[in-house]
Amino acid sequence: MTIFPDRDIENDLFSYMPTYYRHLRSPRAIIQTEGAEFRDLVTSIADVLAQFAIDTATWGLADWERICDIPTDESKPIEQRRSVVKSKLRGIGTVTVALLRNVAESWYNGEVEVTEQPSLYTVKIKFVSRLGVPSNLTDIQNALREIIPAHLAISFEFSYLLVRDIHNVMTIAQLEGTTLNKFAGGAF
Repeated sequence: MTIFPDRDIENDLFSYMPTYYRHLRSPRAIIQTEGAEFRDLVTSIADVLAQFAIDTATWGLADWERICDIPTDESKPIEQRRSVVKSKLRGIGTVTVALLRNVAESWYNGEVEVTEQPSLYTVKIKFVSRLGVPSNLTDIQNALREIIPAHLAISFEFSYLLVRDIHNVMTIAQLEGTTLNKFAGGAF
């Protein structure tokens, strides 16, 4: 993120001075040094501003986690930490199918179908846009368990490659390039 993209700060600074200073060694050295300092300042300002948005926060993510009362776990990838914060912020309000889908998709970064099964006291979460089990399934389960009423169970369903998806459809090279977790089956 840059505030002044591709800006020649030295020329901007020289524009405030008489033109004969451009050719003198001392003013030119001072302006070049100040230009470097201004570039560093602009970069620092842009970095601070980036911390105000969850999608661009890096070192400021710990503050977001503190605000949301989430323990900071720096061993997790930054995208997963961002997903925790997003789901916490999205999970406020009346529990509806739309709210559950919004929270689950903030974790999964893909499409999710949410189905209420009132007679079974269950909410079914189906991951439809990607194959296999999400790497952060435990985090998704914890986030949803926090907002779904305690008397409702949660079931998870995943999409996998089936024989009909690969037989006479995929080449050997495509099969070799496909990870095994996309072939496993079942629901949690």
